[in-house]
This record gives sequence, structure tokens and C-alpha cells, in this order.
Amino acid sequence: MPRLSDTMEDGVVSAWLKQEGDQVTSGEVLAEIETDKALMELEAYEDGVLEQILVEAGARVPIGEPIAILGDGTATPARTAAGTQPGAAAAPEPAVPPVAAQPTVAPGAPAPNADSAVAGAPAAGRTGDGAVRKKSSPLARKIAQELGVDLAGVTGSGPGGRITRRDVEDAHRAAARPSSTGGSAPGSDAVVESKSAGPVTTSGDYDEVPLTTIQQVSAQRLSESMQQAPHIYLTSAIDVTDLMAFRAEVNTTLAAADKGKASVNDLLIKAVAVALRLEPAVNVSFAGNTLHRHRGVHLGVAVATPAGLLVPVIRDADRKSVSEIAAETRDKADRARERKLRADEMTGATFTISNLGMFGIEQFTAVINPPESAILAVGAVRDELRPDGDGVVCRKILRVTLSADHRALDGAVAARFLQQLQQLLEHPLRIVT
Repeated sequence: MPRLSDTMEDGVVSAWLKQEGDQVTSGEVLAEIETDKALMELEAYEDGVLEQILVEAGARVPIGEPIAILGDGTATPARTAAGTQPGAAAAPEPAVPPVAAQPTVAPGAPAPNADSAVAGAPAAGRTGDGAVRKKSSPLARKIAQELGVDLAGVTGSGPGGRITRRDVEDAHRAAARPSSTGGSAPGSDAVVESKSAGPVTTSGDYDEVPLTTIQQVSAQRLSESMQQAPHIYLTSAIDVTDLMAFRAEVNTTLAAADKGKASVNDLLIKAVAVALRLEPAVNVSFAGNTLHRHRGVHLGVAVATPAGLLVPVIRDADRKSVSEIAAETRDKADRARERKLRADEMTGATFTISNLGMFGIEQFTAVINPPESAILAVGAVRDELRPDGDGVVCRKILRVTLSADHRALDGAVAARFLQQLQQLLEHPLRIVT
């Protein structure tokens, strides 16, 4: 089991894409590994024969522990007509060659050995009654079994009509919410069905649902954050009436240039990036007796996925246009939900934004993601009455709450940052100038 991220301590063998006795060439994918950050493909480093699979799919393995033996084929066990099952006996091999990992290929892209079977399960052809069996990737079949999706009713988007994991998950969502046409704003938290890391077991009057790798790591890191970092919280109510009108103008311009649309969250990301540039004392990390004041403004954007919360990073957000931020946020949020992000796309953030406004949440507090020193919780935009001379007017109000590590930021610094952010959002032309 190789180390595939800087915080990884173990990994889960999600699926074997090769069987015992299969000839393997350098660069071919042997298995899919779930880390604390992403779903990665494990590639063979050298040519050879997969002589023995040492752990079954679904097993969690510490870094450095052998998971398979790749050799010259002399130790390969005899294969039965039904196919060799993972974990079958084989003569031990003295060494395990190194392996390399690459991100899972994007939906629709050709996958190495995508039609190979897992544990003897055929990938395509005809069933015993003569019905046509559709081509599907091993991971797609695994996910289909977990979600109870019948592959016969799924349309494949891969090469030659092959069914991919994304096709299965799309079919599952469509079946669960057939009338839904909406969605969460790109780059924001979303309520999604969470698949456990293993089988659900019943004990007494409750069910035990194993945590995914991401959920376990998140639980550990956030617990450490609350224990080690003394949090302070500051909330601002910001008038975004002009910002909403500005967004409409921006989207008209983007539509004319065929560049999609910008969400309120995209404008907020840009505004936060500019505010951090104006208040660099907030763009820091606490490091014992020193502070690391970051030169780059790299924003983490919290995204909920079936496996848990992931935080893709928009690097140098202060230097990017709103349209660039919108496109990058949308792309990374989609790939985060599909577990297609590389580990380097989820590390190096200097500040995080978490948005629950699409669920009608007006205000909340978020837990700092170490080693960062602050996180901004964003609520929903609400119509509120505000005094105007002798009368009142209806204005659109957004509440944001800054959680700050009091070891790195005092109240005045955090307040100045929120003041800068408020001025930017209430005068939106300043965001892009």
C-alpha cells in the first residue's frame, strides 16, 4: 500500500481490476485505492504476472503493507474454470515490486483493462438465459451493487457504450429524485446520500454504519482543531442588494461571450480573495512560535460528496477573474463529488469558505481546517426591512460568520477583514477593479 497523500495513514482497496494469473504490463491499473482525499488508480511499475492478491476488495490496509504479489508467473496458483478468487493460496514471493498511482480517469475516457472482471465476474457478453449483458467497469459494477442499481437500465457514456461509475450514480440519483431539476450552487456544501465504508450491521435498536476514509480523517482533524485552536467568532450582516444586480449584469456579459454563469458564491470567492490581499494578516497559519504569512491567496471551497466533505482549492484566487473562478469552481466541485480530484488539488489552502445558504440556513459557525487560521461560514440571502430616512426599504441581507484561531488572529484583525469584505460586497465594482 503506497502513500498517495501527505495525510494518508492507510488506504482501502476499493476494487481489483486484475485477477490472479493475469499478465500485467508497466502502467496498467491493478486496483482502485480509496485514500483520505480521493479515489486513485494503482499502476504496475514493471511488467509481470499478478501471482497473488493478498487482500480482498473493501479491506483497509496500512501504508507499506503488501496487498499483492507481482512476479514472473512461476508462483501463480492453478486457476479453476470459475476463476480464481482474491486471496487464493499462492507460493510466497520474496519481494513486492513498487507501484505508482494516478488519478482515476475522467468519466467517458478509456480506462486500462476497463472490461476485465473482478473476482471472476464477467464484464460483458450474454447471461445464461441469452440476455445481453452490458459492458461496465469493475467499479461501476461494485457501486451498482451497493446502490441497488440494475445495470440493464443504465445507459453507458464510456467508449463503446461502457457503463462508468458516473453513469451508475446518475441513474441512482434520477431514480431517487425523478422530478428534481435543481442543484446545489457550484463550490458549496450539498446534502447527498452518504455511502458507508463497509456493510451496515444491526445491533439492538440501531444500525452501525462504518465511516468512510474521508469521514474518519475529517473527524480526527476537526476534533484536533477544536481542542488545539481557540476559536473566536465574528458575524456581519451585509447588504448585497447591489451585488445581486451586479451579478445579473456579469451573467449577461458572460452569456454573450459563451462563458457560462457566475453564482453568488463565485463572486463571494473573488471578494474574499481580494479582502485577504488587503488584509494579509488573516492569510496566515499558526506554527508554534511563528506565523506563516502566505504569499499566495489559495481558497478552499467546501463540497459535500457521498464519501464525506472535500475541500478543492482555488489557487491564486485574487489574481483570477470571476469567470475563471466560476469555471474552475464548477469543474472541481463536480470532480470532487465523483472522487476524480488529484491530491494536490485539495492541499495548500490558506483560507476556506463553507456555504450553506442554498439550504435556507441564515447563519452558522464552521470549524477551522488546520493548519489554516480562519474559515468563513456563509448563510442565505434574505429580504429584510431597513430604515431609510423617515421610512423603511426592503434590502437583500447576507450574514457571514468568521471563525478565527485566536492564537494567530486577534479580534481587531478579524474585524478589519470582515469590514473589508463588507465594503467589497456592498460596492461590487471594487471586486473586479
